[in-house]
Amino acid sequence: MVRKLAALAAGLTLIASSAVPAAPAAAEPVTFLPGAAGTGDPYYPLQGNGGYDVGHYDLRLRFDPDGHKLDATTTITATAAQNLSQFNLDFSGPPISGVLVDGARAAYRRDGQELVVTPPNGLRAGSTFTVAVSYAGAPKAVSDATGQQGWIRTRDGAFVASQPDGARSWFPANDSPADKATFSFRVSAPEDLTVLANGERTGTDGADDDGYRTVRWEMRQPMAPYLATVAIGRFVVSEGTVDGMPNVTAYDPSLADESENLHDFTAKAVAWETGLFGPYPFSSTGGIADGDGSVTALETQGRPVYSGGPSDNLEIVHELAHQWFGDSVGVRSWRDIWLNEGFATYAEWLYQEQHGGPSAKEIFDRHYRKTGHFWHLKTGDPGQAHMFDEDAVYLRGAMTVHALRTKIGDKVFFPLLKTWVQQNRHGTATTADFVGLAEKLSGQNLRPLFDAWLYQAKKPGI
Repeated sequence: MVRKLAALAAGLTLIASSAVPAAPAAAEPVTFLPGAAGTGDPYYPLQGNGGYDVGHYDLRLRFDPDGHKLDATTTITATAAQNLSQFNLDFSGPPISGVLVDGARAAYRRDGQELVVTPPNGLRAGSTFTVAVSYAGAPKAVSDATGQQGWIRTRDGAFVASQPDGARSWFPANDSPADKATFSFRVSAPEDLTVLANGERTGTDGADDDGYRTVRWEMRQPMAPYLATVAIGRFVVSEGTVDGMPNVTAYDPSLADESENLHDFTAKAVAWETGLFGPYPFSSTGGIADGDGSVTALETQGRPVYSGGPSDNLEIVHELAHQWFGDSVGVRSWRDIWLNEGFATYAEWLYQEQHGGPSAKEIFDRHYRKTGHFWHLKTGDPGQAHMFDEDAVYLRGAMTVHALRTKIGDKVFFPLLKTWVQQNRHGTATTADFVGLAEKLSGQNLRPLFDAWLYQAKKPGI
């Protein structure tokens, strides 16, 4: 009897103890840290920002020709790559009136080209968030050793050509070539002005009480911020198709002589380059001729900008070749700018070779005979001040491509071009990536060739 009572007591004790829930383990504290103020690009260390990846930009701009002023809101949708306590945007544009993160007011400060944003709550790694920046005033172009870039004023409006560091002049961005995103544009301007942008026009609203009309454009394929453009002014617009794809070109009436061939030759060049490089990487094409020529032409995605009008058909070939080499396949670092300019310049040589002009070899030989300064920079690392050097980057970049063609032969070279743009479509790549692919397809050791042509400041042997 005593044993039974003891056993019963033990059982009740066990039941009672099992009925009491264990205290939960203390949650690990979450540490939130600021995102980096730059991505460490060797030429533009403060360009771009760490801690997040942008998925989409929504730009809403109202343009007042009086004073060339903007009233704008840019909304960015991004994903946190770390637990963020604050993050930076690249922005040197007009004064800011407010910043919202996920709809809540956020603290912000400006530090040179950096806009430092502190959200009311930390952003967890992997979470998607929005940041909306409202600002108003007259944008100013960015000037550095490479020239003037960004928001460029014209007599009747403005156009944008931002390579390499000018996107921050007119909208806040993660302005790194390595962070691509889709874009939507909603631009309001007086109804007597035309508005163009990247991608496809998706709608036009009737004029409001102030006589402003709103035009909407979308770039649905990923785009680096420096390739975004708008053009506002009086234009002669032509619309057509290339293999069923929209071809929209426009020129300032004062550039009629320079631009008379822009529309038709754009279609011809796209068709020819598609045969060489593979399918055109975007859903529309075209071109915009504006400005006085004081700013260089630029391969703004899907619709290149020709400042002062195209200089000749080869310039159109060049900028459209960039749609494959530079736009769809972008550089990860500005040090590799030859991957953009060397291939676009070589496209000019191939066009001449296949259309009754000198062969690529003849053009190569003419430049190879040059001496002195022509060979004084490294094509694969020219330095920030010389990243657009005509001799070192454009011409010697194209010579590097031709030296490779000579080494591996046409049966490997032309499939290599198509494979390169297909494998890296809408992405970014490096010189090492290209060398690796060329070696894989050719079965040859090509490191000595690329070292001689890209990383020596002297004339290579042939």
